Amino acid sequence: MVIHEGQVLLAQRGKDPGRGLWGFPGGHVEWGETVRDAALRELHEETAIEARAQRYLTHFDLIHRDDAGQAVVHYLLVGVLCRYQAGAPQAGDDAMDARWFPIDHVREGTVPLIDRVSELMEIALSAS
Repeated sequence: MVIHEGQVLLAQRGKDPGRGLWGFPGGHVEWGETVRDAALRELHEETAIEARAQRYLTHFDLIHRDDAGQAVVHYLLVGVLCRYQAGAPQAGDDAMDARWFPIDHVREGTVPLIDRVSELMEIALSAS
C-alpha cells in the first residue's frame, strides 16, 4: 500500500470476487519471489506506480463463503507499506481503474471498498 501527501493509492478490481470494488493493488506471489518483491511488482503492474517497500505491516485472512457456509475462496492479504517514488496511476493488468483517494474520503465510506481495506489503511497510517 502507498500513502502519499494525504492520499492513498487504490485499484478498482476488474474480476470477481469484488469486481468494481476498490482495494490495495496486489496479487499472487510468484515462486521464489519475496512478499516485498511481489508487492512492488503487483503495484507497478496494476497502477504503473514506482515505489520502495518499507515494511511488512500485518496480514488478514479473507474468506468468502457460499450460502451454505462453505469456503469458496480464501485469500491471505499481506500488508506491505511502500514509499512512493514516481509515476501517475494508470490501470493495468486486471485493474479497471487506479487512483489516489484522499484519506478522509476512504474514512467517510464514500469509496466502495473490498473487506478490511479501511482497517489496513489505518494500520499503515499509524506505522508511517
